[in-house]
Amino acid sequence: MPDFSFEEECRGPVAGIDEAGRGCLAGPVVAAAVILDRRRLPPEILAGIDDSKKLSKPAREAMFEVLINCARIGIGAASVSEIDQINIHHATLLAMRRAVASLEPAPKFALVDGKFAPQFGPEIACRVRTIVDGDALCFSIAAASIIAKVTRDRIMTKLALLYPGFGFDRNAGYGTPEHLLALDAHGPTPHHRKSFEPVLKMLSPGDSPPLGI
Repeated sequence: MPDFSFEEECRGPVAGIDEAGRGCLAGPVVAAAVILDRRRLPPEILAGIDDSKKLSKPAREAMFEVLINCARIGIGAASVSEIDQINIHHATLLAMRRAVASLEPAPKFALVDGKFAPQFGPEIACRVRTIVDGDALCFSIAAASIIAKVTRDRIMTKLALLYPGFGFDRNAGYGTPEHLLALDAHGPTPHHRKSFEPVLKMLSPGDSPPLGI
């Protein structure tokens, strides 16, 4: 279970940062930056918070509603066109930068899930530490994973109303068998990532390849 040991090593406001949707075939990549107010965190959050992938959807939704009332939250996203232009790795870092930039005031320290972190310019004086499996080890990153996942799932649920055959409300844009069958039957939507192989191979010869390839 995550704890606050990483946050306690830092001085000043600490933001946990994580993303959702990096491996999807459709939709944006979304990042969250979360500064927790430990004095306002209820016991059930401290006992139940974890990597969002380990929680059921109802549990994530419930924790999301609690977290928005006891944390400062920044949300950033990179669009499908940006993903195709600069690749998913750089688009993920872009979404993270945007998430931190939307925090006011900016954190003094950022704890980022994974091996890679965005580079912040002079407008954000923020030291950065990366933590592999951070969403399972660090409370702030676990909270960010929940915020990012729920935010992105809600975006994909809205897209499901426009494109009901793809099951976006169930697969969130990941390449499930249902999604791949729909992609084969209907072709890609404007919200599919053309630089991702299952979508790329369906483009007609006259389509221009994305710049990120």
